[in-house]
Amino acid sequence: MYGDDLVVIAETEEDVIKRLNEWKDNVENGGMRVNMSKTKVMISAERQKPVQKVARWPCGVCGRGLRSNSIQCTSCHKWVHKKCSGIKGSMYKVTKSFICRGCSNHVISTGHTSVDIGASANLEVVDKFCYLGDMLSVDGDAYAAVEARIRIGWNKFRRLVPLLTNRDISLIRRGRLY
Repeated sequence: MYGDDLVVIAETEEDVIKRLNEWKDNVENGGMRVNMSKTKVMISAERQKPVQKVARWPCGVCGRGLRSNSIQCTSCHKWVHKKCSGIKGSMYKVTKSFICRGCSNHVISTGHTSVDIGASANLEVVDKFCYLGDMLSVDGDAYAAVEARIRIGWNKFRRLVPLLTNRDISLIRRGRLY
């Protein structure tokens, strides 16, 4: 019996260790073996990577250009769009105490290279992971998944190029293949 592609989600490292150990014990009590060398950990949090500048005056949250309707974070001193700030109503009431989402959310440190779950098992911490054929990444965007799908598509096309350029195959068959 095999059990593949399972996910354990937790808020803290201690909770992950506890849940993984419980899961491993339950699976092994059911007569199955767990290959912990294939098990990976991905630490995900909001705003782990810095926002890329796409404008001369970028928003501290989304990175797009700022206009007049913005507010400055009192912690990091970056300017933020009103829509990115989460402020409801007038911005003038919170100008002296505004803290952006990047500063207020506790970001999990990514300095880990492995997580020790005891019982002589160290799990590797990764930034990208293929889960059920889809690429997941730490920052939660779809760039890694799109990039992987494009790469797969081009590889499949490259495998067909010899058939598509073969003059011994009729043009109609090459058209159908294409």
